[in-house]
Amino acid sequence: MSIGKIVRERREELNLTLDEVAASTGFSKPYLSTVETGRVKNPPSDELLRKLEVCLKFTDGQLLHLAHMERMPSDIRRDFESIDAQNRKFKQLLKRITEHKLDTAQIGNLLKEFDLQAEAQRQEIVAGQLVPVINRVVAGYPAEFDDMGYPVGIAEDYVRCPDLHDPNAFAVRIIGDSMEPKFSEGDIVVFSPAADVQNGDDCFVRFTQPHECTFKRIFFEPDGKIRLQPRNETYAPTIVDGIRLNGMYRAVIRFHHL
Repeated sequence: MSIGKIVRERREELNLTLDEVAASTGFSKPYLSTVETGRVKNPPSDELLRKLEVCLKFTDGQLLHLAHMERMPSDIRRDFESIDAQNRKFKQLLKRITEHKLDTAQIGNLLKEFDLQAEAQRQEIVAGQLVPVINRVVAGYPAEFDDMGYPVGIAEDYVRCPDLHDPNAFAVRIIGDSMEPKFSEGDIVVFSPAADVQNGDDCFVRFTQPHECTFKRIFFEPDGKIRLQPRNETYAPTIVDGIRLNGMYRAVIRFHHL
């Protein structure tokens, strides 16, 4: 089902007119009509989709995900949908195994039923994982951080990262010079929540209150203290209580800004 048809059906379910949706989103009634009837060549902008999600009470990111799928080239989307279908089969298979505590012979029969056969591994050339660039992080004093309201994994910009296998990885642009010379202003740095954090690691650090963040080297001090150490020697380190932090994510990839 197209995005336009989904939007129209939800609008009609909520008994909203196009005029009301236009007033809520700030987009014209004629344009919204072309979206609903599928007369626009490309999916609507992310800005409109986010506003439609709010106005029409969709789950955050639902329309954005559908639009991003539509923007995929047909061959890439076909591969994605094939993999997704296989994953769904595996989930159903695992559920059956767990619920019925099947033995090895029964599992073999289930594999045939679900048309899931073990295949020999093969070497494939892969382009790498797309990681969302969610905003900017200050390489200086902690500052307010805003992910701009994007759902997890969605952004207006992405970087491609070979050999990265963390679905929750995210990237930010660096502001300031406190992490020079290794990291410069404008660099894009990828962080992996799945990566272990050790003394001396470069980390995206998020505070509980206030809602601030910074980019620093991490050192674990006695009594639950954490030292946030700039790489630039002209900046002094900061020591904070560990309870003030609700996230430390290690830098794993740097894209240097030329």
